[in-house]
Amino acid sequence: MILTPGTVAVLLASATAAEPIPTSQAAAAFSEMRAACAADGGRLWKRDLCGPVVFVDPQTRMFVADREAPVDAKLKGGLFLGRLPSEMNAANTAVEWGGGRWTMVLWPLPSDKADRLGLLMHEAFHRVQPDLKIPMRSPVPAHLADANGRAGMRMEWRALAAALSAADDAARRTAIADALAFRAWRRSLAPDAGRLENDLELNEGLAEYTGQKLSGRPDAEKHAASALARAEGQESYARSFAYASGPAYGLLLDRYEPGWRGRISQASDLGQMLAAAVRPSVPDWKAAGARYGFDQVLAEEAAAAAERDRQAAQWRAKLVDGPVLRLPFGQMQIQFDPGKLFPLQEHGTVYPALRITDAWGVLEVKEGALVDGSWSGVRVVAPSGAAETGQLSGPGWTLKLAPGWRLRPGARAGDFTIAKAE
Repeated sequence: MILTPGTVAVLLASATAAEPIPTSQAAAAFSEMRAACAADGGRLWKRDLCGPVVFVDPQTRMFVADREAPVDAKLKGGLFLGRLPSEMNAANTAVEWGGGRWTMVLWPLPSDKADRLGLLMHEAFHRVQPDLKIPMRSPVPAHLADANGRAGMRMEWRALAAALSAADDAARRTAIADALAFRAWRRSLAPDAGRLENDLELNEGLAEYTGQKLSGRPDAEKHAASALARAEGQESYARSFAYASGPAYGLLLDRYEPGWRGRISQASDLGQMLAAAVRPSVPDWKAAGARYGFDQVLAEEAAAAAERDRQAAQWRAKLVDGPVLRLPFGQMQIQFDPGKLFPLQEHGTVYPALRITDAWGVLEVKEGALVDGSWSGVRVVAPSGAAETGQLSGPGWTLKLAPGWRLRPGARAGDFTIAKAE
């Protein structure tokens, strides 16, 4: 079959109830992805972004792969169909599987072609990321959960959007200077704020930039400016902000310093790279704030902070002060929604929903879990009753224990942990 754009759209729009992932739709998406890689020709990152790809339906855990998978799978229409092993999480990510590195993408894919390619190429970047010496770090900058941090981020986003939408170079440079002023002020609010933000901008920000560059959109800067405006409405910024800021900085660097990608390292700061290219006269952030409605934004965030404080108190009562089950991390893999995380200051980060696999088994949570700030373990509300063989449960969570693991008393009265049976 010759896959024309119209054919691809029809295939991706038609649903087949008998198949969680219709092979015709998967084949069309694989074809689109290969075409995007061929058009890039390795120019963006000096790497071929296409490699092994697997689509996964998160509800059934059924997958369709574009080549032979390292588990039992049947061949259909040149693709391989099977079920993801229980020890693997289903997520938009890159995974080591069977001795190779795969791009994994959740099904269904976006219906819009540019959105679809943006997602596919975002995750394709993660597959080659280790070759680029850019660590896949995933901190949660807690300062982006308070009123000043959120307001400072919104100011930077507004200035970046103005730079991307500017009618001339002078206006663009002025807006870039404003963005850098807000960025510097916000990062002064908390120790290590700059490093934590940089880690996420290099990880998710560069991946999202890659997706947008290779999505086929002719209006990449306009789209990035719109994405910055939409990002202001997100529930949580702490783990998701880089999806908006990364493409903005990348596109502005493309304009002023086209060779910037060749100098990226794990210590890079996209803001500093843009400042070196533009050499702006950075204003006082308070003066710049008047141009972007800072007082109104701060008032909005201060009002919202009261609700966040109420939520924080509820999470502390549930996952810090009350009896808990704590599970230590060893060979942990985690699946979660980055737009829903709730930093709980010194206690760590609340993940309203997640799936974790480790040597001790599989934990699935729908009503909140607390991951330690040091990433040494996770807590859920203590189990409420006797455990079935190999299975534990509590309010909003289940834990399927691996053979040989047992429930044990924790450090506090009423707390529990698990340990390998001797």
